Amino acid sequence: MRTLRYGEEGPMVRYVQTALTRAGEDPGTADGIFGKRTERAVRAFQSNGHLLTDGVVGRFTWAALYPYLVGSTFAMLKEGDSPKSVASRYRTDADAIETANPGIAWRTGETVVVPLPFEVTVKDLPYGSFLTACVIEGLVLRYPFIARFPIGGSVTGTRLEALRIGAGPMRVGVNAAHHANEWITTPVTLLFLERYAKAFASGTEIGGIPARRLYETSTLTLVPMVNPDGADLVIGALSEGDSYYESAKALAGFYPSIPFPSGWKANISGIDLNLQYPAGWETARAIKMQQGFTRPGPRDWVGTRPLETPENRAMYELTENDAYDRTLAYHTQGGVIYWDYRGMAPAGSLALARTFADVSGYAVADVPYESSFAGYKDWFLSAFRKSGFTIEAGRGENPLPIGDLNALYAENERILTTALSDVGNT
Repeated sequence: MRTLRYGEEGPMVRYVQTALTRAGEDPGTADGIFGKRTERAVRAFQSNGHLLTDGVVGRFTWAALYPYLVGSTFAMLKEGDSPKSVASRYRTDADAIETANPGIAWRTGETVVVPLPFEVTVKDLPYGSFLTACVIEGLVLRYPFIARFPIGGSVTGTRLEALRIGAGPMRVGVNAAHHANEWITTPVTLLFLERYAKAFASGTEIGGIPARRLYETSTLTLVPMVNPDGADLVIGALSEGDSYYESAKALAGFYPSIPFPSGWKANISGIDLNLQYPAGWETARAIKMQQGFTRPGPRDWVGTRPLETPENRAMYELTENDAYDRTLAYHTQGGVIYWDYRGMAPAGSLALARTFADVSGYAVADVPYESSFAGYKDWFLSAFRKSGFTIEAGRGENPLPIGDLNALYAENERILTTALSDVGNT
C-alpha cells in the first residue's frame, strides 16, 4: 500500500478516513483530504495501537487499519473463551462469531475470525478495485458459505473475482460495472449479497422471502466489478503520472466532448466492454463507426474483434461454464429493464421483466436499435435462449453519486430476490 501523509488527497485517503471512523477515531468527513484533523486521528489510532505515533499511514498503520475496511479481525482464544466472551471483548455479536467460525472446537490457542460490529459493504465511498477487494474479503471471512474464486484478470492485471452462494438447482448469474462510470452497481450488488448472507445465517427474510428458501431454490454467482481498471480511472485511483492514466487521457483527447474522466465507460484500453460480445458485433461496429466512435476512447468503441479484452473473455468463459438459467447485468441509469434481443427471449421473460418492474418502479422497454447489439444480455439470449436482463438502475447522470446507493438498493433488492426465486422459471 502507498504511504499516505499530511497534504495528500484522493480515494485512498477516503478509505483511511473511513477505517479511522470505524475504529472510533475522529478524522472528520471522509472527504479524501489528509488534513490536520485526519493526521490527529491517525496519531490517536497509532497511540492506541502501540504503533509509531508519526501521523503517517505507512505499512504497519495500514495493516492495523485493514480490519476496519474488511470488517473482521482475528483473535487467539484464551482459556475458557466462548463466542459470548469473545463478542464481549470486541463489542460485537456472538452469533456473528459462530457463523464466521463453523466447526471451531473453541480450544485455547485457536485463532477465530471476529466480525466487527458494522456492515462490511461501505455505503458512502466510490468503488474501485481496492475497495471492492476489501469488501469481497470481508464477506468471505464473515460468511464462509460464500465461495470466492478468480475468473481472470483485467488489462492491468487486477484479479477479476466471482462470488457464489446457494445450493439450489436454478443457476442465476449477476454482474455489475461493465461500464467504468457505473461503478455504483458494485456496492448495490455487494450489499445485496451481504444482506442475503446475513438473512440466511440468521434464518430471516430478505425482500419478503425466507433467505433459506432462496438458498435451496437457486445458486447465485456474482461478478461485482467487471471493469476495475476503468472504475479506478473514474474515481481518481489512477492519477496524473500513472502510465495507464496518461494513456487514457490521450485517448480521451480524441473525443473532447466527453468529460474526462467522469465520462469514461470503457476499459483502460478504451474498449467498451458491453460492445464486445459475439451477438451482432459487426452491426454494433457499423452503428458506432457511423456515430463517430472510430478509435479507442472513453465509450462506444467496439474494438477490432469480439472478445478482444481479457475482461470480456473472463465473463464469456465463466458464463459458458456455468450455463445460467437467467442472468442480470447491472448498469446505470434510467430506471429501465431490457429483456429481449431480436425476439430471442424465451417464454416467460417478458412476464418476469414486468414482475421486476412491479417491485422496483422501473419501466420495461425495448432497447433502442442503436444500442441493441454486442452486449452481454444480447449474447446470453442468443447463445442460451434463456432469460437475460439488463437493469438500468437509478436515474440521473453517470456516474451516479454514492449518496444514491440506499435508494438504488431499495429499488433493486426485490428484483434480486425475485430473480433467485422460482418466479417465472423457464
